[in-house]
Amino acid sequence: MKLTILGCYAATPRTITNPTSQVLEIKNRMFLIDCGEGTQVQLRKNKIKFSKINHIFISHLHGDHFFGLIGTISTFALLGRTTDLHIYGPKGIKEIITLQLRLSNSWTTYELFFHELESKESEIIFEDQKVIVKTIPLKHRVYTNGFLFQEKPGDRKLNVDAVQNYNIDTCYYQKIKGGGNVTLEDGTIIENEKLSFDPIPPMSYAFCSDTGYHEAVIPLIENVDVLYHESTFLDSEESLAGKTLHCTAKEAATIALKANVKQLVLGHYSTRYGDITVFKEEAETIFPNVLLADDGRSFEF
Repeated sequence: MKLTILGCYAATPRTITNPTSQVLEIKNRMFLIDCGEGTQVQLRKNKIKFSKINHIFISHLHGDHFFGLIGTISTFALLGRTTDLHIYGPKGIKEIITLQLRLSNSWTTYELFFHELESKESEIIFEDQKVIVKTIPLKHRVYTNGFLFQEKPGDRKLNVDAVQNYNIDTCYYQKIKGGGNVTLEDGTIIENEKLSFDPIPPMSYAFCSDTGYHEAVIPLIENVDVLYHESTFLDSEESLAGKTLHCTAKEAATIALKANVKQLVLGHYSTRYGDITVFKEEAETIFPNVLLADDGRSFEF
């Protein structure tokens, strides 16, 4: 599982920082999460192929999380894209994008599908054979969702020595990988555990931005491998965080601790701070496994 941070700063873009956007690669799928201004430029800088992005998830309709979407959609068309593009986001996103396309007479060369979200309860919004994506309802000034990406368990690993020792025909291999037992010609049942190894444990990634401190997310993200959580402010600005429905680094770490996640990634920093290492220092007083997102930084888990 690979996470590439295209932008992770709050509010407005600067020459040295970009608003929220990131790419998650999981089970050979590539998902774009949020699309602030400059996203397509950051995709180029990070050498991410536009053609590999077929699903875009927008957390909420504040500009620093989706103002780059229309440009990205337009560029995909100018490059001759023909593959379908699916966009998941709050109700209203279809109206915003199609209005811009209509008034600029810039219709896409590909099918554009909008999956508008309204539910305040967690729901499955994408599922295929390998990955499932659920919403994480957040607490912000407008309707906002985080997103939980989960790998589905893979096949069991064939124990080649064991199947050869039992002289099991290759026609049963797929059944064994799927967890099935095998019955020999003499009626003997060979249990699956003797013929295969456990699959690689499926991984999970939770994206939570923007939100105030919100313990309701804890059951939804419990035990995830990686949690990206906004940390707009430091604890010294806790009152401001409360007023704007954002989190401090300490609050993000508290959520990570209570949810028993394996790794916390901080982001969405206010640009009032000159040094983001102070966010890590503050969070580590609560939770030990902290990484700092930064524009252009990639993590492999």
